[in-house]
This record gives sequence, C-alpha cells and structure tokens, in this order.
Amino acid sequence: MNITTRLADQADIPAIFAIRTSVRENHLSLEQLTEMGITPQAISQALLAAPCIWVAEIQGVPAGFAMADADDGCVFAAFVRPEYEGQGLGRSLMARAEAFLFEQHRTIWLETAENSRASGFYRSLGWQLVAHLPEGDVRFEKNLI
Repeated sequence: MNITTRLADQADIPAIFAIRTSVRENHLSLEQLTEMGITPQAISQALLAAPCIWVAEIQGVPAGFAMADADDGCVFAAFVRPEYEGQGLGRSLMARAEAFLFEQHRTIWLETAENSRASGFYRSLGWQLVAHLPEGDVRFEKNLI
C-alpha cells in the first residue's frame, strides 16, 4: 500500500472537509463547522498564511489530515477517515505537525475529549495530560527534548 504525507494546498480543501465530516467520534457537520468559523475560506486563509496543514494519502486518495496553529503552538486538528484507521496515517500526520510546531515552540499542546480514542492515541505518542477542562475535555502537552 502506497502511503504519502504531504503539505496540503488549496485543491485539498474539499477533501479536508470530507475527511472531517466522515469521522464517527467528535463528528461535526458542515453546518456545525461553519458555526465554529471553520469554513473553506478560513482554511484557505490558513494555507496562505503558513504551511500548517498536511494530508495523508493512500494510493493518491486523501485519507487524513492534520492542522497546526503556529502562533499558539497547538495541534488544531488531526483526523483520519474511519476506513483508513490503524494504518499509521495518524502517526505520520502528528509527526509532521509536531515537527512544524517544535521549530517555533519548546512546548506544544492540544485539547481533546478525555474519554475519546484520540486521548489514548495522543498518550501513545508521548503527550502528557496537564489539565482537565470544562465539559470533559483535557489538555495535553509535549515538550521538545
């Protein structure tokens, strides 16, 4: 199986939204994303501002993506289509996002639901739980070694 991870470009925006709305856990519809300010225009602006989104492909088909916020030092999003889970795409995407953020920060962070599968995934990548947040979320941090 041919897996590649690369920087996203403007042509990837529809695939990014298709991936984001395909997930079973932490699912959000296009309408919910829009209410949160996560729109194709916002993603386009992020891509123009910095190389902050990566796409993982299997056989040339976008199957996952990760997005980082360089100013805040956080991994903003990391999602893989359910049918492609367990094939290393998430690890590859997180490695890209972490490397990007560590170029500018000594400590990086992310937030997720405490009882999510993602929480266990981040722990397996060496992220440390540092805070319990309202509504069942937790904050993880990772330090540059």
